[in-house]
Amino acid sequence: MGGDVTPGPGRGSPVLARNPVPTRFRETMSRFATGVTVLTTGGERVHGMTANAFTSVSLEPPLVLCCVSRAAVMHEAITATGSFGVSVLGARQQDLAKYFAGRSRPLGAAQFDPVEWVPGPRTGAPLLTGALAWLECELVDGHQGGDHSIFVGSVLASTVGAGHDALVFFGGAFGQTDQGQGVARLDRGGT
Repeated sequence: MGGDVTPGPGRGSPVLARNPVPTRFRETMSRFATGVTVLTTGGERVHGMTANAFTSVSLEPPLVLCCVSRAAVMHEAITATGSFGVSVLGARQQDLAKYFAGRSRPLGAAQFDPVEWVPGPRTGAPLLTGALAWLECELVDGHQGGDHSIFVGSVLASTVGAGHDALVFFGGAFGQTDQGQGVARLDRGGT
């Protein structure tokens, strides 16, 4: 199957266009809910960046991947340090996600002055206090993927925090899961 698809009889049937323009592709991908992380690097290239292009790759050996624009400061930081930290954000950490996504924060170590963090014991990468989970990774592979690089990291250490409700990104806005009700639901408030 390729090319355009003829719509079916039901509501919400697909009509696919060939070679979508970037704005249409972005809109399409906004319908895929993701978790929200802050990637960090330590040492002389200390930096932080909000990312939702993050996932597990393998359990044995434990591998994860993150996708970073080749134009981003984080791209050079990961390449130079050969390692990165990951803080998986909780539902109440939307301000951290916005802060590390913004371009107005200072570069270098000063960007971590207004946030609570601890250095990762294996990489020195800042790990944000109050996150749902943390990982420290060694860069083991990189692949070009259009205007991004796909960085594969071998997990050196990981741990889980105390929270249960996740910060999510959907439809171009932040939301949260609500595990307290026994089911995950998107709460679009506070965007």
